[in-house]
Amino acid sequence: MNRATFPHFWLPLLLIAPQLAISAIFFYWPAVQALYQSVLREDPFGLRSTFVGLANFRNVLADPAYLNAAQVTVVFSLLTAGFSMAIALLLAVQAEKVVRGRGFYRTLMIWPYAVAPAIAGMLWLFMFNPSFGTLAAIPRALGIRWDPLLNSSQAMGLVVAAASWKQISYNFLFFVAGLQAIPKSLIEASAIDGAGPVRRFWTIVFPLLAPTTFFLLVVNTVYALFDTFGIIHAVTSGGPGKSTETLVYKVYNDGFVNLLLGSSAAQSVMLMVLVICLTAFQFKYIERKVHYG
Repeated sequence: MNRATFPHFWLPLLLIAPQLAISAIFFYWPAVQALYQSVLREDPFGLRSTFVGLANFRNVLADPAYLNAAQVTVVFSLLTAGFSMAIALLLAVQAEKVVRGRGFYRTLMIWPYAVAPAIAGMLWLFMFNPSFGTLAAIPRALGIRWDPLLNSSQAMGLVVAAASWKQISYNFLFFVAGLQAIPKSLIEASAIDGAGPVRRFWTIVFPLLAPTTFFLLVVNTVYALFDTFGIIHAVTSGGPGKSTETLVYKVYNDGFVNLLLGSSAAQSVMLMVLVICLTAFQFKYIERKVHYG
């Protein structure tokens, strides 16, 4: 097997230098700054700082508001990842059955991913606004007193719906690619053997989609933890009564609104460690059930 070789030592370094610079500036440097600030107590203007060790971490873990944010994050992440992946898989399977206009149908399904998270949140807020929202009449017609700005359960449902809608297109794209990679001969052979559509899906199609599903599980977990900040900020701002305040939104509230810089830095460090541990757990235990071919 022939291996590609570079004639000069510095050429590979120059090729990866832009990515290294971006990672260093926008990831590693902020991470180091967060670690440094997490052991300090600073005034709101950043003029004085005092080394307090792990006191910020102890205060965060003893804060009932942080424990509430952790519980909200678990519920929100599970619902968002579950709904967005399940609906995307259903749409991808149905898209494979379309004969005419398949490409146009897939293009329409991918478009929502281009919408910014804050814009997606505002769209859903306008559609379901209790005063003038066009779709707010649906729950009222069902006898539901609809007001997500005051009802915590309805607020959670609205942000989950907006976040899931935003991510469905991304999941749909990968599920379609995974379905196209499955040999049609396997499905045809199972149909000849008498297996129905539902049995063919659960015994052949879904197991062969395991690598794609595992990849999307990791991506959707990170998405629910970080990328949904704009949606929550636009729709509920963490309310009502902090019922939709996730961990990443609490970092913003404490750091930029309340100017608790040390506490905010400690929370960001804990969130970073949580994501690393969760991703490692998924790769170590969940990936064992994934078969690649």
